Amino acid sequence: MQAMLLAAGFGTRLRPYTLVRPKPLFPICNIPLLHILLDKLVDAGCDRIVVNCHYLADQIKEAVERRPEVILQYEKEVLGTGGGLRKALEHFQDQPDTPVLVMNGDIFHDIDLAHLIAKHVTAKNAVTMALHHYPRFHSVQVQQDRVQGFTTDKEHENLLAFTGIHVVNQEILRQIPTACFFHIIDLYQEIATAGKIGYTRVDGSFWQDMGTPDDYLDLHRHLLASQTPSWQVHESAVVGKNVVLKDWGVIGPRAVIGEGTTLARCVIWEDAEVAGGEEFADKIIISDTA
Repeated sequence: MQAMLLAAGFGTRLRPYTLVRPKPLFPICNIPLLHILLDKLVDAGCDRIVVNCHYLADQIKEAVERRPEVILQYEKEVLGTGGGLRKALEHFQDQPDTPVLVMNGDIFHDIDLAHLIAKHVTAKNAVTMALHHYPRFHSVQVQQDRVQGFTTDKEHENLLAFTGIHVVNQEILRQIPTACFFHIIDLYQEIATAGKIGYTRVDGSFWQDMGTPDDYLDLHRHLLASQTPSWQVHESAVVGKNVVLKDWGVIGPRAVIGEGTTLARCVIWEDAEVAGGEEFADKIIISDTA
């Protein structure tokens, strides 16, 4: 199986943090999201994975240089979800039975990718989308087992949300214009009317979009709040005396937390320094030199 992980975006809603690091490299409990997602693709049987990059591309390049399954695709200009996929065709095995699993690089999930792939093959769809009930992002119109179209009208009946994960046949990708910006959903809107897009519901799976700082913190709340201890402190971090850690949080590699500091629901990135006696809650704290 082959896949594409979309990692070229600017992450503007996550500024100022994306001014120093691309969104796919944000640490999730001290592990870059990119590696978490790549491991999921490998576990699903993907041995050829195209990762596209544009914004802060050198950081993406460094992150994947020791991953033999990854083919890095640098895009001089932003090509969008469709344009990037069209360009990636040159890296994929051109065979009728080798569809492409596509995944956004800014989501955390535990969706069963192998099941999605199997459903695509069995149903003989041109495209199979992973959908769920998530009213905040409802935009996909469905009827029985078919995707009917896409809308911004939240009051429309039979709506589900797109997870950013889909399996697509290469013949569909060849319909995308070459060397230009293109949204894949624009093409899907066209072919949905022909009944070519199926879907699989993944409502029972955990899924979190990482679009804003609040979303990023909420993801850590989900992962840590039920754990004991609920603070994950890297072994190389230096934590001063009389530091109080409330609720949940993460302290990254080589971070320094000064004496008498109180932290609640915070994610501290590597090499960050927190002065003694300070009190922070619901914060992402990064290094001044990042």
